[in-house]
Amino acid sequence: MLLEGRNAVLEALKGDVTVETLYVQKGNFERSTNEAIALARKQGVKVMILDEQAFKAKSETGKARGIMAITTDFTYAVFEDIVQNALTSNKPAVFVLLDGVEDPHNLGAIIRVADCSGASAVIIPKHRSASVTEIVIRTSAGATAHVPVAKVTNINDAIRYLKQQGVKIIAADMDGANAFTSDLTGNIALVIGGEGEGLHELPRKLSDLVVSLPQLGKINS
Repeated sequence: MLLEGRNAVLEALKGDVTVETLYVQKGNFERSTNEAIALARKQGVKVMILDEQAFKAKSETGKARGIMAITTDFTYAVFEDIVQNALTSNKPAVFVLLDGVEDPHNLGAIIRVADCSGASAVIIPKHRSASVTEIVIRTSAGATAHVPVAKVTNINDAIRYLKQQGVKIIAADMDGANAFTSDLTGNIALVIGGEGEGLHELPRKLSDLVVSLPQLGKINS
């Protein structure tokens, strides 16, 4: 997999991602570029310095700036393992379940927010969902190197499993209770619907609470 985003490359080198080759554009030695080179050499990653023409020829988007990296394909976490690891940690677990998010940019943005908010993991279904691609990694600003992402066959079965583990299931829907005044403490799982259909009926029924974010505008979220 080719990573072209500067932040995505740096986070891959810092995180638990196998980087095979680092491409560096000759003469473009900004602070972040030097940091990437130092990390790569420390890890024994092959570093290739390319002139501008050769560097641009490697780019798939034509938008790469300074550095790119070849990594192994994204490795998904095992659902049951990340649940147990989170529940046995010394802080409340927060799982983010996506019920049909199909836009890779949205998936990347959600993973980035999950990292910023300290979420334990993001869980996506195997079908009718975006997968983790270079676009997702770049949009997440490299957060995929830090937030476990698991794929499950059925999101409803994942919800049932979490309920069995004592996790409170909280669905996000526009007619839900005010999220700011709702009890969101303890081990929780937030279920978010897709761009088109929103939250499906069964995940909503399986939820312990439905919440929404108050909005002042005219367009729903």
